[in-house]
Amino acid sequence: MSHAHAQRRGAVLLDKMAEFSVWSQHAEKIELCLFDADGETETARYPMTRGDDNLYRIDLPSIRPGQRYGFRAHGIYDPDKGLWFDPSKLLVDPYAKELDRPFVYDPNLSQFNFDTAGLVPKAIVTEHVAAKIEAPRFTPGGLIYEVAVKPFTILHPDVPEDIRGTVAALAHPAIIAHLKRISVDAIELMPITAWIDERHLPSLGLTNGWGYNPIAFMALDPRLCPGGVEELRDTVTALHEAGIGVILDLVFNHSGESDRYGATLSMRGIDNLSYYRHAQDEPGLLINDTGTGNTLACDHPEVRRLIVDTLRHFVIHAGVDGFRFDLAPILGRTSNGFDADSETLTAMLEDEVLKDRVMIAEPWDIGPGGYQLGNFPEKFLEWNDRARDDIRRYWRGDEWTTGALATRLAGSSDLFSGHTRTVNFLAAHDGFTLMDLVSNEHKHNEANGEDNRDGHGDNMSWNNGAEGVTRDRDILADRRRDAEALLSTLFASRGTIMLTMGDEAGRSQRGNNNAYAQDNEITWMDWATLDKALVEHTAMLSALRKRFSVFSETSLLTGDGDIEWISPSGQPMQVSDWENPANPVLGFMLKTDDATTGKATRLAIIVNRGHTPQTFALPGPNWRCYPDNQPWDTALAPRSVSFCIEN
Repeated sequence: MSHAHAQRRGAVLLDKMAEFSVWSQHAEKIELCLFDADGETETARYPMTRGDDNLYRIDLPSIRPGQRYGFRAHGIYDPDKGLWFDPSKLLVDPYAKELDRPFVYDPNLSQFNFDTAGLVPKAIVTEHVAAKIEAPRFTPGGLIYEVAVKPFTILHPDVPEDIRGTVAALAHPAIIAHLKRISVDAIELMPITAWIDERHLPSLGLTNGWGYNPIAFMALDPRLCPGGVEELRDTVTALHEAGIGVILDLVFNHSGESDRYGATLSMRGIDNLSYYRHAQDEPGLLINDTGTGNTLACDHPEVRRLIVDTLRHFVIHAGVDGFRFDLAPILGRTSNGFDADSETLTAMLEDEVLKDRVMIAEPWDIGPGGYQLGNFPEKFLEWNDRARDDIRRYWRGDEWTTGALATRLAGSSDLFSGHTRTVNFLAAHDGFTLMDLVSNEHKHNEANGEDNRDGHGDNMSWNNGAEGVTRDRDILADRRRDAEALLSTLFASRGTIMLTMGDEAGRSQRGNNNAYAQDNEITWMDWATLDKALVEHTAMLSALRKRFSVFSETSLLTGDGDIEWISPSGQPMQVSDWENPANPVLGFMLKTDDATTGKATRLAIIVNRGHTPQTFALPGPNWRCYPDNQPWDTALAPRSVSFCIEN
């Protein structure tokens, strides 16, 4: 048998036959089940042949694209020993590229000896066309825009109704025009692979709208991407033509099979002991480093292969530019804890197809030693929650935060050495939106059905004088002003920045900071009520970053001629300025090239977090405000960030 044949997994169409294969070390027998075109009736069942490599295979003639199939695995059923073999369970191929329907939770998916063929999606045999693979459209230092596909597009009036809420909608000219308006460099799509609802949601009348609960890592969810990988490829192509990259947010830390009371849908039924991490000497106890019930054994060779093959699939067949990894320390977990040089992380970075792709880590999980910000391999960008928190604390008015803000603005030299790998952000899908951040002191998650117990309690937020919804014009104006100042601070920071959808336009989730189960108006972006002035402010900031290279460069600012921290007198900041616990102002000057004039210049950024006007002198006479080009008159408005260019 050829090496290539030995390496393949899943269903592969060849000239005169189809090859089916699935790996299991602990199963005693695996069968391939074929289904009719509706995926309802099982038409044939074949025993598969086990090889020395624990790969079960069968070659069948006359298989066509569109054939529905699944597996059944036989063996010992003893969950206390980590064995979940139950041939009544139809199992989804871990290498399935397309499914005939979404996953729907049902308690019977967990019941031993209950046939689930009527409940489980069928994998579809597919032929894939290779995408045009080009250099990634995104480079570090750019603007990433985080998007939940359905909430972002479902209410857009210009998008045809039949594609609203889908990946195809992202390619619509009206959507692309908005992304271009604020100069987005890449969109980061929250999970679009097939997921299942958590089992407590149906009884609450809720559904998972975020997708961080995957079953089949390669298969696109039919609700979001009904056209499969072809739809994704066409959308990537359209976005590339507009100069916008596409980054997929992928979940390899756990699966929707959950804890021992969860469903048997795929990997659990095929080989639970190999695919998931278990307590040492207690195989019935699933490790839960994710808070979601199970943890993928990413250091297992078969899981490693599945991860790398999944990434390769999305590059080869959809042309995506990169990936963001949810709870990424689990990718580097071994029996000894997190290892930045782990075989799995190394395999991802060194693969021929993947080595030039953008890689972004969410560098924390809830397992032991799970906070790894700054510790990922050099190739990885990392979500920087320290930047998020320090910017929030500064603008909330916390004392002793001036130095922390300066460190974040300059690239976080306390976390990264040599160059910054930071992804700075104010808010992400998980937590308050930007407008809710300045409108609520407390979370309001009542709609989630958990008595407001879920979600983070410490949001470093403030409400400007009223909690939540108000008609008070002064309070609304103060909130808008604070949102502008926060955006200005983010866009004035060194390194890659990320904006979550709608934060450029005042989107609110009614104070809900854990809206994963709100697939409704709470999370849907209402295009009819966007704050156009805030969008214009964001567009102005984005144009500033494009014009002056100093922000998107990734070397760390050192203070050795590249940045000068200045006080309101225009003189260098002194120790007393840094150590003033309530200092309301911070100024800094940057040396930078100006793309408009082609010359080197200096840019001054002046921050006033105080609630009263301040005067701030800049050294030298030739400073003009950006963007209105008026001479700088030393007047610094309350709760504001000003930009000045030296002529």
